[in-house]
Amino acid sequence: MKRPRKGFQSRTLFLLMLPGLAYFLLFHYGALVGNVIAFKEYVPFDGLWGSPWVGLGNFQRMFEDAAFWDSVLNTLWIAVLQLVFYFPVPLGLALLLHTLTWSSVRRFVQSVAYLPHFISWVIVVALFQQVLGDTGLLNSGLSGAGLHTVDIIGNPDAFKPLVVAQVIWKDAGWGTIIFLAALAQVDEQQYEAAAIDGAGPWRRFWHVTLPAIRPVIVLLLIMRLGDILSVGFEQMLLQRDAVGPETAEVIDTFVYYQGIVGGDYGFAAAAGLFKGLVGALLVYAANKVAHRLGEQGVYK
Repeated sequence: MKRPRKGFQSRTLFLLMLPGLAYFLLFHYGALVGNVIAFKEYVPFDGLWGSPWVGLGNFQRMFEDAAFWDSVLNTLWIAVLQLVFYFPVPLGLALLLHTLTWSSVRRFVQSVAYLPHFISWVIVVALFQQVLGDTGLLNSGLSGAGLHTVDIIGNPDAFKPLVVAQVIWKDAGWGTIIFLAALAQVDEQQYEAAAIDGAGPWRRFWHVTLPAIRPVIVLLLIMRLGDILSVGFEQMLLQRDAVGPETAEVIDTFVYYQGIVGGDYGFAAAAGLFKGLVGALLVYAANKVAHRLGEQGVYK
């Protein structure tokens, strides 16, 4: 039986790649042309090129808008909380799963941990409202016990920790996939050699596991920094009215209400472009730091 020629295999792989490539070219790179409206007073009836130019006028308005800076501050607060409290959780969960010796138990725990990722934010927010809302299960139990009730969902002070908890519950299991793949590549003989030398579990983790998966951790951290200003549009939009825009307005919802709802497309595009530029600068800076520390980073 003849084996397929290498050229045929390459053409087949290229054809399989075409749909994904077309998607990114059309909806990601092609859409970048639309950023030109950030420098225009865009009017849909006049079209992309017929609308008048305003230069940096939209950016000047944006920097002078107190509501925009409130959204930036809220975005940064939530992003930092997610980076500090959410980012380590998938790693810790992956380490716990990796230590499970029974494969059937490991698969069951993985399936349960992955499941919330496939639930939409509409259902996730509704579940949290049913449990922690003013008339939720928690307050029903407190009221039945004669205790003081508390509306966690509608409390502005609890909003930021709440959204981080929602992200952890929904996506921590899914985030373990890459870490589990990295842990599977660690040579078991290194663990055995460290154990023979008298290293305990903590020292084996510090001197064997962590150095082996450190490139993956650095890579994911850099990618997370590039997306740090995207803190969940649907999640924020669904809960914005419960605590008010002063607490829940982030850059993504600011762009939505200014552009889609308010019709000020050029101003909203300027805010979105600002967010993208900040994310690109963070990726570049974090990648440089990774190179200084001896890691490969996202690119050389």
